Amino acid sequence: MTSRIGCRELRVSARGRELLRVPELDVAAGEVLAVLGPNGAGKSTLLRALGHLGHLHRTGDVLLDGRVAGPRELRAAIAAVLQRPILRRGTVAGNAAAGLRLRGVGRAEARRRSAPWLDALGIGHLAERRASTLSGGEAQRVAIARALAVAPRVLLLDEPFAGLDATTRADLLADLRTVLDGLDTATVLVTHDRHEAMALAGRTALLVAGRIRQLGPTAHVLDHPVDLDCARLVGFTNVLPPAVTGRPRLAAARPEHCVVGGDGDGLRIPGTVRRVVPLGAATRVDVDTEAGTLACRSVDANGLGPGAPVTVSVPEAALRPIPTNGAFVAT
Repeated sequence: MTSRIGCRELRVSARGRELLRVPELDVAAGEVLAVLGPNGAGKSTLLRALGHLGHLHRTGDVLLDGRVAGPRELRAAIAAVLQRPILRRGTVAGNAAAGLRLRGVGRAEARRRSAPWLDALGIGHLAERRASTLSGGEAQRVAIARALAVAPRVLLLDEPFAGLDATTRADLLADLRTVLDGLDTATVLVTHDRHEAMALAGRTALLVAGRIRQLGPTAHVLDHPVDLDCARLVGFTNVLPPAVTGRPRLAAARPEHCVVGGDGDGLRIPGTVRRVVPLGAATRVDVDTEAGTLACRSVDANGLGPGAPVTVSVPEAALRPIPTNGAFVAT
């Protein structure tokens, strides 16, 4: 893989505490890498360190096309979209052209070059609207169009779907996937949502406590976690000990695969209902078992209430073995 953006022995610290340590990371031209992690894991810190954004105490090297790059080179090559888009006063078209204007492009040319990106993101019809009147999803689309208009070699996306309702998020995910598919840009997407990683990224890195624990093809990383922290991060939140599974080591399963009242082959774990939580089309049932409290779904929640005896069914195919050494794994 020819790296467009990368790092070697990158470390970030604050007040004597190391926040981030990434010995090696590479993202190729045309690739989308998702960095998935919980709040406080260091995801945004990694983006800022790669882009020399803000004031960080960092050591190590950031590479651009395989060569060590300084702040000036990186800022010329990189465009970033942050969680909360910052729009200037004026029109949507003016905001989309702002990045080009800052690079010395004339007003008319900047608007000409940015207009196709507004169209690609479905907001070309809003070009003359005042930016202050936009919804959150519309504002985020403008911010992405502004970043893409400068033809960046590297695009950094920091939780670009945060705060959006489900429909707006799904629409933006689909449009962004279409836009990124045709680019030669190396994209790093920071997210805490595995579904966003699956929708956009060819590879995913799991970042826990400032360290990359697992890195590989997205589908594999999301379905085969290498330790307990990674398992919980990608949705395998029900942890089952060997005494319950009969397997030689810990196993984990996602709540959607643990069914109260289900039947068929697999594990059958007795327990009592702790609580029932209706979630629209589905019902979550928390069940106290010898493996601890399991989050489950219910086939039929009628008559279920706290203290009710139930059986939780877990298909064998839904179980994932969990190694316990916590070492970094590239898959």
